[in-house]
Amino acid sequence: MTSSLETVGNGEDVTTQIRDIRAAQPGNLMARYFDEAYYCSLDEAKRERLHKIIRSGIENPDSQMGAYAQYCTDYEDFEPLLEPMIRDYHNISDDRLIAQEHDWATPTSGYNLEGVDARLKDVSMRVRVGRNIGAFPLPGAMTKSSRLEFETLLIEAFSVLMEDPEFGGEYLSLTPGSSCEIDEETYRRRIEAHQMFKDMSGDPYLESGGISSDWPYGRGMYISGSQDFIVWVGEEDHLRVMSMKRGSDLSALFSRLHGGLETLAKLIPDFAHSERYGYSTSCPTNLGSAMRASLHLPLPNLTKEGRDLEHVKETALDLSLAVRGVGGEHSEAGEGGIVDISPRARLGVTEAEIMQCLYEGSVALWSLENAN
Repeated sequence: MTSSLETVGNGEDVTTQIRDIRAAQPGNLMARYFDEAYYCSLDEAKRERLHKIIRSGIENPDSQMGAYAQYCTDYEDFEPLLEPMIRDYHNISDDRLIAQEHDWATPTSGYNLEGVDARLKDVSMRVRVGRNIGAFPLPGAMTKSSRLEFETLLIEAFSVLMEDPEFGGEYLSLTPGSSCEIDEETYRRRIEAHQMFKDMSGDPYLESGGISSDWPYGRGMYISGSQDFIVWVGEEDHLRVMSMKRGSDLSALFSRLHGGLETLAKLIPDFAHSERYGYSTSCPTNLGSAMRASLHLPLPNLTKEGRDLEHVKETALDLSLAVRGVGGEHSEAGEGGIVDISPRARLGVTEAEIMQCLYEGSVALWSLENAN
């Protein structure tokens, strides 16, 4: 199949490709909502920009979203195509306004799973947010030099963060020749500990979106001395800021992330944000709060000892949750039927509502698990 970038200025080729994808892959939201009349109304410069946004969905027809923004302004500049996709994915009807409010206020107690069942006193928990700095292009449009410039900016911020007793730690760079560069063995161990992101250069979706270009330059990770506050640099978004713990207190996990995020935000330029779409992200699936809160829950009965995730996925839908294997999307359940569960919604819900959904949904699934 001819790539979208090779057809700049040849609208017939692009529209024919997308028409074929729409017929063969109805789940590809880019192809579903691609409007040929709108496309033909664009001048050549805007068509070229649009090609870069939708390239991943053309070269990877099995994509769900099929688009990666290249600049924060893309969501407004190409709203006629992107908004229907956003509404579909985030389940926002046409008669509802798209708006994002933020609220980090959660109970200091009450979201503790150990209080539900003592067997849940030591689960793996993680909450992260994606953030992009408005002064830079999004990762798909960054050059090698801009990636290095961005990493240098963050290293300076991290040097200040290291002096903070609450969040002090170290920065581990993947950039060859960096003063913070780590060796391959250290990188492998951090991946195995689920702290560092994997090599993105072999991911066909990220490659088509330009996100994995120039690997591994400009990539790295900051980690606190307590190992529970982490900042990824140069992954799908400029920053992925997260807290991860083993335990049962979701409120403490949430508070740890919020404190670290506020501290970091004071050290760097402003994050890209809009009242409608919330925090701008490379993938439209992460718009809004840009938050993913998850935990690993053992559900051997609901998964038939981990062999079948379909039943628990269907059950979780009614609880506004998504379920996947412990190794991420398209992976299987872990030993003892351990699955990763997280609230589905990002856009139009607050951070506090996401954490409440995770807690209440986890309790509901645990109840169903033990009723069998």
